[in-house]
Amino acid sequence: MEKVLALFLCLFTLSSGALQASQMLAMQSGCLGCHKVDVKLVGPAFKDVAAKYAGDPAEIDRLANKVKAGSPPGEPLIWGAIAMPPNQAKLENIRQVVEWIMTMK
Repeated sequence: MEKVLALFLCLFTLSSGALQASQMLAMQSGCLGCHKVDVKLVGPAFKDVAAKYAGDPAEIDRLANKVKAGSPPGEPLIWGAIAMPPNQAKLENIRQVVEWIMTMK
């Protein structure tokens, strides 16, 4: 029983650390300047994004690439009147942030 409890605590600590790291990446990458977890700011709330794209693992890569590239000129805007600018963060970091966002169902 003690081994099971120790394993659980270890896994919880690792997953908690990964979530905090992803949130920190979102802060460092400028995501939180336009987005909040629960409410729309300039862009949609992260929870709204997670709800819209839930259930399809392929969306993670598609969304990460979209965040990296931004909204192309002339593309219909999905979340409002303001286009998303390209993000200069590394694609692997953006993907990690998108994975974190998708846990917010």
